[in-house]
Amino acid sequence: MSYAMRSLVEDDNRYLKSFRLFLECSSEHQCMQDFIHVILPDILASIGEGKANLNVMGVGSGAGEVDLEMFSELRLKHLAVTVDNQVVEPSAQQLHLYKVLVSQKPNLDYIKFTWNKMTATEFEKDWREKNYTKKMDFIHMIQMLYYVKDPCATVSFYQSLLDKKGKLLIILVSDESGWGKHWKTFKTQLCNTESSHSVTTGDIKTYLDSKTVSYQSYELPSQIDITECFTEGDQRGELLLDFLTEVFNFSGTAPAGLKARALELLRHPDCSKEVEGRVIFNNTLGVLVVDPLQ
Repeated sequence: MSYAMRSLVEDDNRYLKSFRLFLECSSEHQCMQDFIHVILPDILASIGEGKANLNVMGVGSGAGEVDLEMFSELRLKHLAVTVDNQVVEPSAQQLHLYKVLVSQKPNLDYIKFTWNKMTATEFEKDWREKNYTKKMDFIHMIQMLYYVKDPCATVSFYQSLLDKKGKLLIILVSDESGWGKHWKTFKTQLCNTESSHSVTTGDIKTYLDSKTVSYQSYELPSQIDITECFTEGDQRGELLLDFLTEVFNFSGTAPAGLKARALELLRHPDCSKEVEGRVIFNNTLGVLVVDPLQ
């Protein structure tokens, strides 16, 4: 029996549980690490113009692991600076984990953390209402533009906050990934909600190009082992399938025909490859480094 489907992001606990499983099954963390420690340092070296204090903002920072990795590289490029760091994150659970992580890490005295428990859209509204004029040297939006109503408008606002040597870092799934093909096929059936959108770096590039905005682009190869999704009743597989479809309890609530078509596409060569009997989904990420408005 199928029931009405609802978005996974409406259940914070289920979402975080499925997200942690996704990270466990994927190489996303490693490809992010490679980018942060190999490519990002030169980008960070270009910001600030010798200022003694840098303004940094993380939009959708989660539990902070990636933020602190980036700060370790920022410190190497700007040894004597202090940092004002605005953390924008709507999940109380994630913010708590971030604060715990900061309390356990040594040598972070040079960073002043300001905690904003709000969505990117709420933060934008608050910023506009208070007429802030502060400019940012570095803003990062990692895997979060799926969860705003208008991703392009959100990019435009946060780009407008950049100082003249600032950078806006955006990481999303690539339009060449399995996600891009999966979303194009099932967009209206799985992702057509107010709280979740099927946006890829290809969509953001199209927008930036239309505005003649300057940016740099990178691809980060990544993959996910989704083999367990094809075993009926497998708890890990069903949890991972929730994350892939962004539907709460997809196996139990999706109509049989939709479920069959979704599973068929997930293992199709357009989305995945088979390696030694395992189904490996293409999770390639795209990175955009956006320059300030001219």
